[in-house]
Amino acid sequence: MQGRERYTSRVHAGARFVAQRGLLRPVVWGITDVQVHGRENLDNFNGPYVVVSNHSSHLDTPLIMGALPRRLSRYLAAGAAADYFFKKWWIAAPTALFFNAFPVERAGLRNRKGLAGKLLADGVPLLLFPEGTRSRTGQMAPFKPGAAALCISRNVPCIPIALVGAHEAMPHGHGWVRRGRPQVHVVIGSPMWARPGEAAARFSERISKVIRDMHDQTATTVGLPRLIEYASRAAEQEARRAVLSRGDGRSLEVIEEQAQQALGTDESEDPGELTAPTPLRPPREAASPARVRPGDVVRRVRRAASTARRVLPGGRRRSNQDTDGTHRRPTDGEDHGPAREETA
Repeated sequence: MQGRERYTSRVHAGARFVAQRGLLRPVVWGITDVQVHGRENLDNFNGPYVVVSNHSSHLDTPLIMGALPRRLSRYLAAGAAADYFFKKWWIAAPTALFFNAFPVERAGLRNRKGLAGKLLADGVPLLLFPEGTRSRTGQMAPFKPGAAALCISRNVPCIPIALVGAHEAMPHGHGWVRRGRPQVHVVIGSPMWARPGEAAARFSERISKVIRDMHDQTATTVGLPRLIEYASRAAEQEARRAVLSRGDGRSLEVIEEQAQQALGTDESEDPGELTAPTPLRPPREAASPARVRPGDVVRRVRRAASTARRVLPGGRRRSNQDTDGTHRRPTDGEDHGPAREETA
């Protein structure tokens, strides 16, 4: 079937139902402990719409399609990276079968020949990940405004969805889900409409904030990492890499500034207490996560960089051998071996 007809075809929809609900959903729900929250926000909701979510693993699309009510997901078309999912036919074919996928370009979420807008005009709902790619660290990247612009231009609502625990269950670079049926939470928010005269960038920021809040509120309740904790991990790792390599010319102050930008805050700000949404039921063994403040991240970056510099002073480990290869005792003022690495 050529053109846009396959996206609205009842035959294709029936085949997807068998593939999704008979094969894909049982597998994903079997290897992870999935809990869905907020389905009641979609009661009596119909019509074309755009689902927007954070993108943290290859589990994201099947989780969302399996969590939405069947009446809303029957014709749902997922935007997939053209340079990855549509480059080879043996990848494009199953992607189209399971996810009713259409190609988008990563830069700015541009779709080929305006296909996304035409699909919305045909009544086909869309699933888009405005970050443009999967997160490597669990952090949530700034949203590109393409999804918000589609909502505004076609006068359709956005359904915000937060995926919590998907990165922990299947991090970037892992070919399969971690053992033990890790918990994953799909949090569905209330439909959002653009305000009169609202710019796409501003609407995109509002959507991003709602998803961030849903993610962190749920993570706090169920004992999973919050976004600031992912940012803290990434900042520490980046500081160690940058200082140990000593090859990119960045100062520690620049690294700290980039760490703060990754958090979307500065050292003087406090994220405050988070109120858990309802209804949410804690997992069987819910843990209470340690509170992480933006200032803690900067201090950890400094400590990681300082430790790395002591381990490799001047960019490489010193030797107690002369240039001719003979061994000599270190004199006063010289290093007597590398400092022991501290535990961050």
